Amino acid sequence: MTPDEYCQQRVAARGSSLYYSVLFLPPEQRRAVIALHAFSRELRDAVHEAADPGVARAKLAYWRSELQAAMAGGPQHPVARALAAAGRAGAISEAQFAQMVDGAQMDLDRNRYPDLAALEAYCQHTAGAVQQLCAKILGYTEEVTLEFARTLGVALRLTEIIRDVGRDAQSNRIYLPLEALERFGLTDNDILQRREDERFEQAMAFHIARARLHHERAAALLPRADRRAQRAGLVLGATSRALLEEIAALRGHTLTQSVTLTPLRKLWIAWKTWVKG
Repeated sequence: MTPDEYCQQRVAARGSSLYYSVLFLPPEQRRAVIALHAFSRELRDAVHEAADPGVARAKLAYWRSELQAAMAGGPQHPVARALAAAGRAGAISEAQFAQMVDGAQMDLDRNRYPDLAALEAYCQHTAGAVQQLCAKILGYTEEVTLEFARTLGVALRLTEIIRDVGRDAQSNRIYLPLEALERFGLTDNDILQRREDERFEQAMAFHIARARLHHERAAALLPRADRRAQRAGLVLGATSRALLEEIAALRGHTLTQSVTLTPLRKLWIAWKTWVKG
């Protein structure tokens, strides 16, 4: 299995949102964007799947060393090997890749977020960093396009957090800020105990509205000159927004059920968004 095939299986299997967002890209760009997302997945799994924090820290240290090796031309892991090619495609430095590791470190250091500012800082360092690097690979003519990509990344991550409230709670992770929970009379124990009452619905409506706002801000930031180049990001955004609206229709009940879009619907969103540019 080649590094590119490994990354494809890791994050862009047929039917996934990423698969459809890169479906129409030229091969070199498609491989580079998938490699970035595979690296992000490896980092997240290093933190979330390790029962021992010491093991998680060792895994992040390993990925920092693999980054150095990737820039020097001798990485061992298939994702790092694919990442080296992605770096060349987008003229991305080791320091820029390292921002993604820093974001994973934030996930390791805490499993609660005190307020909205702390949560959004985390989203910027994780998904925001990934989308900015993807924007460089896809190409841009105006600096504001990088701000579009960062804001899009925050919107994507906020939507994922809303979708995964129940699944994250199983691992004693609560991304909904404690300050916002208190505003609606909730505690972190209410989330852990899966209490989907009126208070929870109100809290989720609040967070859904914030995620919508970030999606709207991202769309407004992207200049017309770069819309065609950034269509893969637009597809991800459109798919994420559709998922967000599905969750809203269920009054935010993601503690006890999983909400997804069908592959056929993702394909339709991708085609429609790509054609509109």
